[in-house]
Amino acid sequence: MPSSLADYLAKNYLTADPATERPKKKRKKTKTADAANEGLIIADDDPPDLRTQASTFGQDDEDGPVVASGGSAEFRRAKKSSWKVVGAPVANDAEKDAADAILASAAAESAARRDAGDDEDAPAVAEEENEDGEDAMRMESGARAGLQTAEQTAAMVAAQERRKKAEAAKYKDSPQAGQAQETIYRDASGRIINVAMKRAEARRAEEEKKEKEEQAKEALMGDVQRQQRADRKQQLEDVRAMPVARTIDDDSLNDDLKAQQRWNDPAAQFLTNTKGPGKSATGRPLYRGAAQPNRYGIRPGHRWDGVDRSTGFEKEWFGARNRKGRLEALDYQWQMDE
Repeated sequence: MPSSLADYLAKNYLTADPATERPKKKRKKTKTADAANEGLIIADDDPPDLRTQASTFGQDDEDGPVVASGGSAEFRRAKKSSWKVVGAPVANDAEKDAADAILASAAAESAARRDAGDDEDAPAVAEEENEDGEDAMRMESGARAGLQTAEQTAAMVAAQERRKKAEAAKYKDSPQAGQAQETIYRDASGRIINVAMKRAEARRAEEEKKEKEEQAKEALMGDVQRQQRADRKQQLEDVRAMPVARTIDDDSLNDDLKAQQRWNDPAAQFLTNTKGPGKSATGRPLYRGAAQPNRYGIRPGHRWDGVDRSTGFEKEWFGARNRKGRLEALDYQWQMDE
């Protein structure tokens, strides 16, 4: 305990004068742990690995404090960086000079090749004269290099179109153009097939096929149908030379009207230049006696013996039509009576 309150305050709270303060003695640095561990090792019966584990026991604790050795102050005072590249060889001055010389020679070669125009990586620029005779820098696509106005761009596009048309016309007029378009065909044995001859044969076969089809259709037609077709064809030919207005003095019109047959004509028996029932439309003679009518209005020929050898279908067909019409008339009358 201090003797008085003044001494206590001076000891604990007051700062002493540095001039009168007694200098402290420097303590000598203690030796490191490695120096303390140096000495005589007493060998016992334990194997070497147990001694090693005993000496390092307690130093591999992960939770223990990590002690960093070294002088951080020395690192801060150092003017040169102490970082080193791991895994890279340290080049000396001679190697650095050789590398710089190689880089300089490569740059010189690249510049010389660029000036000579042999640079493969550089864009291809073609120097040629434009339509006005001025030198123009053009790229590989044919477009002019640098900034251009709208008029220059339009003129360039028009020049390219004219150049393409001229080349196409030149190629079209060349003798190789037709040869390139024609394809050469070969058969299984390797002989060249004449395409023109094959096409002619195909056209001829197609014409023969059409002709056979027309002949088959013609065979299915009767004499009356052929005569009617010929009459229509002749009528069309006559109409071409016929006037537009046909008056009473037209002889062809009068002949057509006279040739018509009417069932109620009282002077029909006095006509002598008509075909009458004795001739068909083709001019062949017909049977003059009575005959059973049919659906097509065909009269029997002049050699018919008058015997009906049909199945009677035509008679039944006419009877069914008459019966149906009579029943419809009776039905209508009954409705009117009601």
